[in-house]
Amino acid sequence: MLTNTKPLVAALRTSLISVTLAVTLSACGSTKWGFPYRADVQQGNWITAEQVAELQTGMSRAQVRYVLGTPVLQDALHSNRWDYTYYNKPGYGDAELRRFTVWFDGDLVTRWDGDPQPDRQPYERTDTGALEQAEAIEAGLKPLEDVPDAAVTAAEEAATPSAINPLP
Repeated sequence: MLTNTKPLVAALRTSLISVTLAVTLSACGSTKWGFPYRADVQQGNWITAEQVAELQTGMSRAQVRYVLGTPVLQDALHSNRWDYTYYNKPGYGDAELRRFTVWFDGDLVTRWDGDPQPDRQPYERTDTGALEQAEAIEAGLKPLEDVPDAAVTAAEEAATPSAINPLP
């Protein structure tokens, strides 16, 4: 007969509570709380401000294709116009739509117009740290790149000829 069931029940209860708590708290580790999963949808051309800055009037279609990539829309009825569109719909969040158009006269660029383009690639962080460095410069501090590494400075001082003792 089982006369010692109380310690066994207490151990099972503690284990069950621990497992339940661990599973519940593991769900808090995600930043996307939505259920069910919704995939991000990206379509079109990602164009940066750097690429737009490379455009010049008088460029050929091949040069524009090299700088901006193949356009999403090449309308047969409007062959003098290339449309670059980018659409991003995150699984949870607001959709983003950017348009950029290049106009040609024959084979040469005459003008371009569109939404402001980002200064980064999609895989780069949106926060580049430039603001923190600008604030540091305004406050009279050295930017991060200009601060010498203490170990490197000590090694450079130790390697100077005055610090080296000549052999007797």
